[in-house]
Amino acid sequence: MPEHTPDGRYIVVDGRRRRATDPQIADTVRDRLQKHLMAARRVQDRARTQLAKVALGERGEPWWEQTSAQRRERWESGLAELDQPTG
Repeated sequence: MPEHTPDGRYIVVDGRRRRATDPQIADTVRDRLQKHLMAARRVQDRARTQLAKVALGERGEPWWEQTSAQRRERWESGLAELDQPTG
């Protein structure tokens, strides 16, 4: 498991800070979003990768600046879009 900064907002990978996943996301939802992220990366789909990263809170408006309702809306809408079939 990667090291976190003291405030919990970032993980440290190879000495560089990367935004941490929103800790408010339930484990089951986080797992689904991460599966979508890995699938998008495998096929090099940048748009779906971006969508998954935003839903996870790793990109876009920082999760610590959002209300709980905004955070929930971010991951629920991202997951709903990612769950749609591609084609």
